[in-house]
Amino acid sequence: MSPINNLANSADAAAPATASGSTAFKVDSPSVRYTDSSIESDYVYDSTVVSRDAASGKYSAKPTQVHYKFRTKTNVGRVGLMMVGWGGNNGSTVTASILANKKGISWETRKGTQEPNYFGSLMMASTVKLGVDEQLKDVYVPFNEVVPMAHPNDIVIGGWDINSKNIGDAMRRAQVLPVDLQRRVYDELAELKPLPSVYYPDFIAANQEERADNLIGGTKQEQLDHLRKDIRDFKQANGLDRVIVMWTANTERYADVAAGLNDTADNLLQSIANGHSEVSPSTLFAVASILEGAPFINGSPQNTLVPGVIALAEREHTFVGGDDFKSGQTKIKSVLAEFLVNAGIKPLAITSYNHLGNNDGCNLSAPAQFRSKEISKSSVVDDMVGANHLLYKKGEHPDHTIVIKYVPSVGDSKRAMDEYVSEIFMGGLNTISLYNTCEDSLLASPLIIDLFMMTELMTRVTYRQGDDAEWLPFHSVLSILSYMLKAPVVAPNTPVVNALAKQRMAMENILRAFVGLPPNNEMMLEHKAFH
Repeated sequence: MSPINNLANSADAAAPATASGSTAFKVDSPSVRYTDSSIESDYVYDSTVVSRDAASGKYSAKPTQVHYKFRTKTNVGRVGLMMVGWGGNNGSTVTASILANKKGISWETRKGTQEPNYFGSLMMASTVKLGVDEQLKDVYVPFNEVVPMAHPNDIVIGGWDINSKNIGDAMRRAQVLPVDLQRRVYDELAELKPLPSVYYPDFIAANQEERADNLIGGTKQEQLDHLRKDIRDFKQANGLDRVIVMWTANTERYADVAAGLNDTADNLLQSIANGHSEVSPSTLFAVASILEGAPFINGSPQNTLVPGVIALAEREHTFVGGDDFKSGQTKIKSVLAEFLVNAGIKPLAITSYNHLGNNDGCNLSAPAQFRSKEISKSSVVDDMVGANHLLYKKGEHPDHTIVIKYVPSVGDSKRAMDEYVSEIFMGGLNTISLYNTCEDSLLASPLIIDLFMMTELMTRVTYRQGDDAEWLPFHSVLSILSYMLKAPVVAPNTPVVNALAKQRMAMENILRAFVGLPPNNEMMLEHKAFH
């Protein structure tokens, strides 16, 4: 097995001070208690339970309250990220970018000197409203300083890839980052080599075969054992408290889901032992991560998190999340569709076309892999449509067409074109057309950081209901990650929310609950109900 390589070791000597675990404020409330190791909050969750009278058809709305206690451990510790597909565009880009930020490496462009930043990261480059000051002016704090969170500069990075190129050469192959930045970080990245990975030709496009020169052999059970050892070795060699595993590799085709195959945890484990052909590489990585107590996040659209994976995660009390990084076209769609429906405008047809020239586009040129992507992109408007019965009758849905083409010459600079045709007042039609140039990996890489930071935080949070109840982790399926994902996986019998504003609001207000603050709203009564 290849030696453990990671970013932190290569950069420690010159690393500036970082701020894992810092917060911007302290809550002054009898409901919040600070200790040397945790923040504990008493929190009352207000909601509304609705019932309907069968005879009259009238609704009855009853306000309800549920009392929670939250405990957030404040010591972040030393944490690691292992990426599957580390040598891909996203993996090499995020590694190089964290190195540049960690060491303060600037580079020259035709417009002058560019400093590194974390723009595009919700956690690192956006703020949340904390409250109002004595003059009733809004006060904002960084998202990552509401509760103690890991800083990306402190992440120990490693991973696997089916291709043997070191991360420096992988970065050059990706052609994402400016040449001068590549030159400045290349030497350190060239020392990083991905571990061998799992390759089943049936699951990704045939055009990926020439890359596959860094592989784990043996049976599926032997490969599972190998991956588990990789995670253990990485954790031990780097003195880590926690490891998070993230699939940043190619889109796979959908795997069959069937009784006796992958419908339960035990059936899935037996299918791996039997070498069943419908156990995908990504599912194998998910199982290895869960069994090692490492949260697993699926950043591609395939159905990695089959029922057996979720059942295994629940049994092992380990987190999983997915699916598919939400970076460009779909993120805009989750905003615009919500706006239209909430404005009482009825989208009739949403037609989305995009073309790209990176290896992701090459892989998606195969029909089975495109189908995985099509499924993840197509469900993004479902909850918004379902929320407005005045516009859409039961079973009615806008036409939704998705096209992806591979055009090598555009590289990582994906072009996305969308047309929204909507019915407006008195049968009129409104058409909105968008053209969007998405720097694919520069939009996706900050999502990797955000997913890591939020997942790591959740490993330190427990809750209970009642003073004598046991402290428990959140449910194993991390639906709180939905903002960063195209097709959010949620716990069984849980509604899927795709509307971007709702997803952000949920994440923000859950973090506020961890420190005993009420949810943010935009009532602003202090500016309205006064004389």
